[in-house]
Amino acid sequence: MTSTTDVSPLPSTPGHEWWRTAVIYQIYPRSFADSNGDGIGDLPGITSRLDALADLGVDAIWLSPFMVSPQRDAGYDVADYCDVDPLFGTLADFDEMLAQAHSRGIRVIVDLVPNHSSDQHVWFQQALKAAPGSPERARYIFRDGKGENGELPPNNWESVFGGGMWERVTEADGTLGQWYLHIFDVTQADFDWDNPEVREYFRGVLRFWLDRGVDGFRVDVAHGMIKKAGLPDYVPPVDGGSMGGEDDDVPYWGQPGVHEIYRDWHEVLAEYDGDRALCAEAWLPTPEKTALWVRPDEMHQAFNFPYLTTEWEAEPLRQVIVDSLRAFPAVGAPATWVLSNHDVIRHASRLALTAPSPQGEGIGPLSAAQPIPALGLRRARAATSLMLALPGSAYVYQGEELGLPEAIDIPDDKRQDPTWFRTNHEKYGRDGCRVPLPWTSTGPSFGFNSTGASWLPQPAEWAEHARDAETGDPDSTLSLYRDLLATRRAYGLGAGAVEWLDGFGDDVIAFRNGDVTVVANVGASPVALPAGDVLVASEPGIEKTLPADTTVWLRA
Repeated sequence: MTSTTDVSPLPSTPGHEWWRTAVIYQIYPRSFADSNGDGIGDLPGITSRLDALADLGVDAIWLSPFMVSPQRDAGYDVADYCDVDPLFGTLADFDEMLAQAHSRGIRVIVDLVPNHSSDQHVWFQQALKAAPGSPERARYIFRDGKGENGELPPNNWESVFGGGMWERVTEADGTLGQWYLHIFDVTQADFDWDNPEVREYFRGVLRFWLDRGVDGFRVDVAHGMIKKAGLPDYVPPVDGGSMGGEDDDVPYWGQPGVHEIYRDWHEVLAEYDGDRALCAEAWLPTPEKTALWVRPDEMHQAFNFPYLTTEWEAEPLRQVIVDSLRAFPAVGAPATWVLSNHDVIRHASRLALTAPSPQGEGIGPLSAAQPIPALGLRRARAATSLMLALPGSAYVYQGEELGLPEAIDIPDDKRQDPTWFRTNHEKYGRDGCRVPLPWTSTGPSFGFNSTGASWLPQPAEWAEHARDAETGDPDSTLSLYRDLLATRRAYGLGAGAVEWLDGFGDDVIAFRNGDVTVVANVGASPVALPAGDVLVASEPGIEKTLPADTTVWLRA
């Protein structure tokens, strides 16, 4: 058994594990920091910027995929789960990054993509060469087609990225043959998780990274690995959301069999010291359903997507917080809050759109939905200030601490998201939240590297959001995040509890968490504040009244 130095300030005892209260910073490696100037971020680049994250005050980092991949979906199409893609460095670079993070008291979570592999994975290549019904094909979901000659797909499922969810293969003798399932891009073939060989393979993947010392895994598409028996036809609801929606019986999302997989993984992690953690990316319609993924013998955290997708309105926000603080503790898990990630419009834009924008579609210059920049940033600061006051764990997506908005005016010929191509340029996809970070307000690629290369073009306004420009400004978004994280830790808000406060009006969310009173004005009119010293405020100059779209933390 391999263990690493425990860098948690809390004792390793049930109920006090580090992941219950941690603030975890998501790194999208290709857009974080580029050490060799090729325009794509890498592991040495992450290592070089760890001091900035320690200064920010985060407890852990989560790295989006850096494993070997053809990069058809920015690394979420894995060809080798137990090695680093040369694009990002080497295993030695990973080990050095991990050691340097641990030396700063920062834990490391890696992304695991178990629903599907790249079509370049050795198993899938073997499946293409093998016959129908062979053990090689049984690792994936191959089926005969419908119609007189099998020319129709096995069912009517539609890919999350657009188009059909099935692709027909050419057999070894040159004839058209079976079809394979791909929930996402055609190059991302779904594993058959009813196959014991697949389950044993991923136990080995878990142990490979745990033996290197990682502190846990964020599990991609954690609600999608088991499909309903018989693969019945299904028509998703209009605007239901590509990753889940409100339907209770989607045959490829949220099937009961997934829980057996996570009970098994829970036992694997329990073999290791140091409170290793599993976090589910499970797009489910309610906190109650999401909480099923974090029962005591399953995963440890699950992203609270119902919270992320709630509009900036007081009553819906209050209700999702109430539901979350009831559902997750009921199964012994922390609520895990999130506002942005690499798959959604950055909340500095999303919270002030002029029209709805369904999850996954993105926004671009011709979208009906356009952000109102100043309002979006103000609401984003207030929303983050509300989120970080809540008990439980929280995730922060790289760049939100700089107030970065969604990048909208990316030239069509520079876009790279598969959604853009599979929908014939009708949906912009997720490129806008993935543009490389600005570290300096001047210089090539705003300090992302020293050459000026960038895999996605950076907007000119990135200069005003650069880390060096915000570092010395006490009113900057970066300074706000530092203050929030430091105060959250000092007052133990992550381990606290919510006591709701009345008397502020319908447009205000107010509660007490320990010695801190939190007031968030989600309405359009100022409200009077109770007595108390201002600890942190999402806007400067807060004294006796709280303006619209502002949150304050008070010490009673």
